[in-house]
Amino acid sequence: MDAFFASAAEYFQGSGSGFVSVFCTVWRYLAPVLAVLLLWRCARPLLKFRREPETWAWLVMPDGNQLPLTHWENILGRAKGCDIVVDFPTVSRTHAVLTRYDDGSWSVTDIGSRGAVTLNGEPVQMAAVNYGDTISLGGVDMVLAPVTQSELEEQLASRTRPAHQSSPALTLFLLTVFQLLTTLQLWMGAEAETAQTVVLSFLGLLAVGWLLFAVLRMMRRSGYEVETLAFFLSTLGFAVIASDNPANLTKQLICLLGGIVIYLIIGWSLRDLSRAKKFRYLAAVGGMLLLLVNLVFGQENNGARNWISLGGISFQPSELVKLCFLYVGASTMDRIVTKRNLFLFIVYSAAICGCLALMNDFGTALIFFVAFLVIAFLRSGSFATVTLACAATGFAGVLAVRFRPHILRRFATWGHAWEYASAGGYQQTRAMMCIASGGLFGLGAGNGWLKYVFAADTDLVFAFLCEEWGLIIGLCAVAVIVILAVFTVRSAKVGRSSFYTIAACAAVAILTIQTILNVFGTMDLLPLTGVTFPFLSNGGSSMLASWGLIAFLKAADTRQNASFAVRTAKAEEVEPLE
Repeated sequence: MDAFFASAAEYFQGSGSGFVSVFCTVWRYLAPVLAVLLLWRCARPLLKFRREPETWAWLVMPDGNQLPLTHWENILGRAKGCDIVVDFPTVSRTHAVLTRYDDGSWSVTDIGSRGAVTLNGEPVQMAAVNYGDTISLGGVDMVLAPVTQSELEEQLASRTRPAHQSSPALTLFLLTVFQLLTTLQLWMGAEAETAQTVVLSFLGLLAVGWLLFAVLRMMRRSGYEVETLAFFLSTLGFAVIASDNPANLTKQLICLLGGIVIYLIIGWSLRDLSRAKKFRYLAAVGGMLLLLVNLVFGQENNGARNWISLGGISFQPSELVKLCFLYVGASTMDRIVTKRNLFLFIVYSAAICGCLALMNDFGTALIFFVAFLVIAFLRSGSFATVTLACAATGFAGVLAVRFRPHILRRFATWGHAWEYASAGGYQQTRAMMCIASGGLFGLGAGNGWLKYVFAADTDLVFAFLCEEWGLIIGLCAVAVIVILAVFTVRSAKVGRSSFYTIAACAAVAILTIQTILNVFGTMDLLPLTGVTFPFLSNGGSSMLASWGLIAFLKAADTRQNASFAVRTAKAEEVEPLE
């Protein structure tokens, strides 16, 4: 088989060069059209679904008014930001949390209120609540009532269906066409000794996409747009690696398979929120152990001691710690706004960022800090908390610059890359020239020059993509992350559980800040931090983490039967309150 691929590659570069030239020219202009069509088919159902809040129960107030409970964790209090606003002087700003569980049961928890929380006249700190029970906050009585059977059936019939239906199989077929034509172009330009690796790696990528689609179909899942976007970025990443270092394609394919396994494991854990809550303890310990082991046994690479090598395999533990961080930050179901839990999360976040600072990995530390801000705000709703965290981080940044002179040198180059074109700005000036030389449609896969610059397929991958595939394809890669971000924000408004909402928003914040740092750093709009572009950059650790982050986004997808973390729609037996 190796001889077949090698001889075909030699034919393309010899007597078949005329056909190769025509094909590559046509594909340069066709690829952006197909990419835009693919993104449009994925974006339309993700961005135009109807955001219908799901009502899980009712709170009957003293005046007889019924207030819908549209989340699984509902903050009750006097503050305007509460889910259920009880505007009465004896009620605290955040008084209690009313929580629903997977089995349909409810509980109420006092979150440090000034007035007591009573259930059927008895003071409680945390207690199970049945339909018909009376909850009293600061003397204000309210009764928990179920939705009626007719209300439930009506919701099941119209629950957050997409406004525009699309066939995920057809969209995946378009991606398959894109992948096959890309494979053919790269095969034509490959060296004889690497032709087989290139072709088999792309065919493996194609097969994995369809296999995952079949698995989710067997689970009766109808949504596949998020996964298709991830495979589209992965395809472009494989194309970059095939041009720069084809020998890494096999490793990248293995890591993609590992990422999908992580994606499925996280999805399985999120199907049961009580199980997800237990994962947070393992995640908290595992995340810190990974970083501590990295501190002791880590190897320095490009100034950062953030790599561990085992048996000739190198990986970055900080990438997997991102997944642990989301579990710890989001899974605080019953005491979601208590100061104690928020304080512990701040300490945990500071410990992680401190470890990364000791490793000189300040780019990753910044990513964790952004994720922390998102989680802290969504959990507390306090701008004061976020402002205090930013002030503390600014002070830490001043200390870092004081004791890490190389950071100051990097900031000195920022915005002045052309003045340091032969020194600190070497990579960025070459990257910007290559973006310009690629134009709208690129020079063609394998025809770029940036691959001869250090870290072309990681830190400078956006410029690499634009040079060989054109600015349109480069912007399509960025658009994938934008689509996922907008979709997550829209989904958050109708999220069932705060765990899903917080974890998804933090996950998409990580994907977004990584993309911003990578793209803007390449173009000297921000300092070059060495952060990867999700799914696109060459790197097994990044691929594993990116697929894990996608699982949290899928958990927040409330469209009917779209997420594996949400059980398929089925009528439930609800006894009406007599």
